[in-house]
Order: sequence, then C-alpha cells, then structure tokens
Amino acid sequence: MNAQKRYEIFARLREHMPEPTTELNWSTPFELLTAVLLSAQATDVGVNKATARLFPLANTPQGILDLGIDGLKEHIKTIGLYNTKAENLMKTCRILVDQFGGEVPQTRAALEALPGVGRKTANVILNTAFGQATIAVDTHIFRVSNRTRIAPGKNVVDVEQKLMRHVPKEFRKDAHHWLILHGRYTCVARRPRCGSCVIEDLCEYPDKLDID
Repeated sequence: MNAQKRYEIFARLREHMPEPTTELNWSTPFELLTAVLLSAQATDVGVNKATARLFPLANTPQGILDLGIDGLKEHIKTIGLYNTKAENLMKTCRILVDQFGGEVPQTRAALEALPGVGRKTANVILNTAFGQATIAVDTHIFRVSNRTRIAPGKNVVDVEQKLMRHVPKEFRKDAHHWLILHGRYTCVARRPRCGSCVIEDLCEYPDKLDID
C-alpha cells in the first residue's frame, strides 16, 4: 500500500468520525487508567456498568485504597478476571499514592512499571488522557491493519511500529480510535461489512464480502 492510499484512508475515516474517542466512560486520567485495567478480556459496556457503581464511591487512588480489596472486588465482580484485576489495581493505587502524589504519570516507562499495565494500556493512557500521538494495537487494530494492508505485521509491536511510521502525522493522534472503531463495527472479524465500508475501494483485502 502506498502513502497516497493511506492518506486517503485516514482522510475518509476522519470525515466519517470527526471526533473519535474511547467508548469507556471516564473523566480523569485515573478513571481512564482504572477502566482500561478492568477492560482486559471484558467488554466496554460491562466495564462501564461496573465503573458507574465504583467511581461515585472511589475515583482516586486513595479512594480505591480506602475501599480495601474486598470492597473493590464487590464493585467489579461482574467483570471477568476481577480477582486478579483487583489485586493489580490496588497495587497500582499504592504506587501512585506513594510515588506520584496520587497522579497518573505521563511517561511510558512509569506507566509500564505499574502492575497490570503493559504497552497497549500505556499507549491508551498516553493518547486518550494526555493527547500524545501513540497507537495502542489491540485485536481490532491488529486485524484491520493486516486485512486492509495499511500496516501488516506478525505481532502487535510490529504493527504498532509500522503504523507509527506510515500513518501521516496529521492523523496519528486519532488513528488509534479510528482503527479500533472501524474494526469493532465495520471490519469485524468473521464477516466484514465491506458493503458499508467507507474505505472499501482503498482496502487491499482480497476476500471482500458484499455485506452492509
């Protein structure tokens, strides 16, 4: 895929979704960090239901610590892997309070040092909470990047590096959200809705389906 085609793809995605953002509900960097930590192998809808109960009671690191591990688990027990997630969130809150004054750090190294925070989560926080031009590659973005040939790669780091290299600078900040939403609702895994895709004529996927 050449640079001109990539530019047109992102130009159309921008026209179709002028202000893309995460579907997780949050109002502070810590709320976003919490929601992303809880979202692994869970739906955004399920996480939003849990955080709607949790955040009014505790939406700061100290607030989570004050709940205690059992209190936290009670509020997130509807989410898969909630025991492990609760343990990681409590440890993360302790680090944030002790080392960062209760604030979420704005560097990749500091974020990735937090329990349960990997490269993808760090990229989400840096991009969505702090406006940095990072791209977090999840299963949707990995699929879309490979299927369309925007940035084919064998693993998520490979795809991320290619996206950072090939996505035009003016689109880089929002590329993460455009690609994930496109993969979630149009370029779906089993039966991509090519018939209603705004970039169908630019996509290089050889097995397109005439499905709206």
